[in-house]
Amino acid sequence: MRVLARVGVGPLCSAARAVIPCFWRGKYFSSGREPAENQVTPMLRHLVYKIKATGPITVAEYMKEVLTNPAKGYYVYRDMLGEKGDFITSPEISQIFGELLGIWFISEWMATGKNAAFQLVELGPGRGTLSGDILRVFSQLGSVLKNCDISIHLVEVSEKLSEIQALTLTEEKVPLERNPGSPAYMKGVTKSGIPISWYRDLQDVPKGYSFYLAHEFFDVLPVHKFQKTPQGWREVFIDIDPQASDKLRFVLAPCVTPAEVFIRSDETRDHVEVCPEAGVIIQELSQRIALTGGAALIADYGHDGTKTDTFRGFCGHKLHDVLIAPGTADLTADVDFSYLRRMAEGKVASLGPIKQQTFLKNMGIDVRLKVLADKSDEPSRQQLLQGYDMLMNPKKMGERFHFFALLPHQRLHGGSHPMNACQSKPSPSPVAGFGELAWR
Repeated sequence: MRVLARVGVGPLCSAARAVIPCFWRGKYFSSGREPAENQVTPMLRHLVYKIKATGPITVAEYMKEVLTNPAKGYYVYRDMLGEKGDFITSPEISQIFGELLGIWFISEWMATGKNAAFQLVELGPGRGTLSGDILRVFSQLGSVLKNCDISIHLVEVSEKLSEIQALTLTEEKVPLERNPGSPAYMKGVTKSGIPISWYRDLQDVPKGYSFYLAHEFFDVLPVHKFQKTPQGWREVFIDIDPQASDKLRFVLAPCVTPAEVFIRSDETRDHVEVCPEAGVIIQELSQRIALTGGAALIADYGHDGTKTDTFRGFCGHKLHDVLIAPGTADLTADVDFSYLRRMAEGKVASLGPIKQQTFLKNMGIDVRLKVLADKSDEPSRQQLLQGYDMLMNPKKMGERFHFFALLPHQRLHGGSHPMNACQSKPSPSPVAGFGELAWR
């Protein structure tokens, strides 16, 4: 689990690189424990060369290089999940989590007319554990879905993780079809006989009636950080520490930068993080859902436009300074759900964010826990209870993790099915997990 930690802000520092005018003001942030010495990683060397050549880089550019650089990126060639990795996610904690999300998608499919086919599209599928749990629910409810043509579409940039996902999800007897140059770079068949494909970008996924799932996906997208100063908003950049050539530091830009356009004119916070890439993805999802139907379910650490400095690193399940040994730790920032809502631009309706504890309780986690516990031996029962506590405890994931949904407007206001002259306007069924709806 990625534990939330507010990053402390230190005083301004007057020191600056010799090649940059002194208008670049140093500003130090700390994510907790300071290591005794810096590890000079291949990624650090790459970043130092880059900064020497072109000057300080934005936090967004830093995150993108550290996490997804094709040659040295953290996500590209390693398995960072699980007890032996750097963090653990809800699907790895308890099977119930994925099962309830599977129920959510079936509930939405039924509430919108039981379309003859749907795509399940997961963004950043991790090890494939979540999709596996959802597919198990689809199999168990095969009588409900028997006349529906389902396909699975995974958006994954990591070569290492896509191989792990294939091992988790696909039928060994059916060889994978690999085509690196194609938008769908890998294809196969799941253990339950459903076609499955892998893509590097959401835009490559075929358009059609789809359910989209993004679990701990948006929190690793690159963010721009801004600090309010007497001169106005100034973007936080990353530079070489003038005191040590193999260390990095935060500095404030001397003037306005392009990304400032994403800050609202009525913003009251003194420090904000904005994620343009998240906005692009939300706009793509909104356009698809408005055009072809379906829904998107987003689950992540986040807030509704209230938090400030949330940029942090994780290594070995512990907080890690974001500027130390880049390439060896996960980098993340809380999702601003108010920004995602604005980026939907009214094309679709949105629900949430609501706390994970509330969402899972509304989905029937207590009933499912009792069913499984009654059928389990004592060690398995204790494991189930520990997983339940991790997911639901307000001090753990229960109140730190949130759910957010995008749906067609007609899903909330009725009119999603054809009516004849004698029929009255149908009353829309509630959206599972979100409780009472606020009609707009």
